[in-house]
Amino acid sequence: MPSLNAIGIASKDLAASIRFYRLLGVAFPEPGGDHVEAVLPNGLRLMLDDLTRIKALDPEWTAPTGHRMGLAFACASPAEVDAVHAKVTAAGHASKALPHDAFWGQRYAQVVVPDGNIVDLFAARPGQAA
Repeated sequence: MPSLNAIGIASKDLAASIRFYRLLGVAFPEPGGDHVEAVLPNGLRLMLDDLTRIKALDPEWTAPTGHRMGLAFACASPAEVDAVHAKVTAAGHASKALPHDAFWGQRYAQVVVPDGNIVDLFAARPGQAA
């Protein structure tokens, strides 16, 4: 069975996207063109491609509207959810949902990537499963 190896994201501002994901601990190298990727601790690759590359690969590509994809970053603790949310918003990125204790047992928050995508931050609350 095939296994998921990489997630590719079309980025309208590669430098801004790299800065954002670095706030979440993604170790992107300095970009040397229109593509950059990082290997996450679990082995999954996160790839960012500038729109010029996307359009070169698919000349008919058009930017989607609305919430185009979802990524969720697990934090080690509820306090880390709060700290990461504060760090990301202090760096000038919008919050979609302030950190809160969600009814499903997680400390949960959402932040907005420069491309308009939403990233979830979550951790199990004590006594709850993630």
